Amino acid sequence: MMDSTNFNSIFAEYKKVVGQFKLPGIDVGALLESRRKDVEAIVEANTTALAGVQSLAQKQSEILRTTLTEVQSLVSRVAQSGGQPAANTGEVVQQALNKALVDMQELADTAYRAQADSVAVVTKRVAEHVEELKTLLQPKK
Repeated sequence: MMDSTNFNSIFAEYKKVVGQFKLPGIDVGALLESRRKDVEAIVEANTTALAGVQSLAQKQSEILRTTLTEVQSLVSRVAQSGGQPAANTGEVVQQALNKALVDMQELADTAYRAQADSVAVVTKRVAEHVEELKTLLQPKK
């Protein structure tokens, strides 16, 4: 990922080059600056998506750890009872599976929110860009 210092120096160089050209009725510097905001929006969307992926990985780990702990507990109880299945073994397994399903639903909800947040960032920037282009392309008085 590009750090902000490199990003700013590259943009400064682009502005210098573009600033040499004059196009009647178009503020080239403002047009280039609007592109900066587009790139910043994409970086923000990527950051949001990365946070979502990290959250998903953490939740997967929690689901796995919880389910394995419950299964380990069940196996331990069965072993302690002399190897014979406990009367409520089926119920415990069902509860563990139900918990895993609930956790998986939470995982799906987290993924949806992360995607929705990323799309919202880009959608907002597209709307801003359209308005900026309308302003830039209007004849100057």
